[in-house]
Amino acid sequence: MRLIDSHAHLQADAFAADLLEVMAATRAAGIERLLVPGWDAVSSAAAVRLAATHALDAAVGIHPHDASSATDIDWTAIVQLAAAPEVVAIGETGLDFDRMHSPQEAQLANLRRHLRLALDTGKPAILHCRSAAGQRDAQDALISELRAAGFGGAAGVAAFGNHPPAVLHSFSGPVDYGIAALEMGLAIAFGGLVFRRGEEASAEVARLVPGERLLIETDSPYLAPPGVPRGSAPGFSGRRNSPQWVRITAEWLCEQRGDAADRIGDGLVAAYDATFRHHSAS
Repeated sequence: MRLIDSHAHLQADAFAADLLEVMAATRAAGIERLLVPGWDAVSSAAAVRLAATHALDAAVGIHPHDASSATDIDWTAIVQLAAAPEVVAIGETGLDFDRMHSPQEAQLANLRRHLRLALDTGKPAILHCRSAAGQRDAQDALISELRAAGFGGAAGVAAFGNHPPAVLHSFSGPVDYGIAALEMGLAIAFGGLVFRRGEEASAEVARLVPGERLLIETDSPYLAPPGVPRGSAPGFSGRRNSPQWVRITAEWLCEQRGDAADRIGDGLVAAYDATFRHHSAS
């Protein structure tokens, strides 16, 4: 089965001891496309370097957790990095009203400047979105901000054409939130979160996403799906996720959509290219 990983933080410290081995395992697993997103200025620069070295793709941005601590210098660095040829997306950004490492207003201001940068560059935004258990305030706020910025409207069409203007990374939320995102033309990516209790809506949303906007990811080294062994990484006692385990989510996706692995795999690669690589070919 052809595979992609649309979100893997391979520049994280969790991979410092064995990155070359992880890259070899990634290739052996048949992963044809891989995107490394940053979460702050330093990790974004590292993502660009990693992408240039290993022929990967990168995204640059500031995570909502870091929204209040990021400086103007950090943002200037993100804008400059966004012009690099290895950079195919803006993010990871978004809203996290669950852990609240940054105040809501700081998160909203951070999100808005990323959405503006995505529109200015024509590179899609990668969006993290979490609410506290049983809540949906972050999802509702995200949809509101996307609409206000022009995503799904004339501004989005002018910047992205018929390509997805953003990606809901590691989907989490109610079905109508997914539908609202799809109505704006967004792509949706599924990862290890779909296996957790409370995320049952993801299965229904996975059946609704058009194939040309359907992605999978690991969010490595986080969100390890069932089946990932403990203690398999140097200095890592828990279950470190890595790109090779994206096949577990791919198998789940085949089950949810009732489709053959070959067909799903071909679609994933095509959707990745339509979302992230179309601008480099034009």
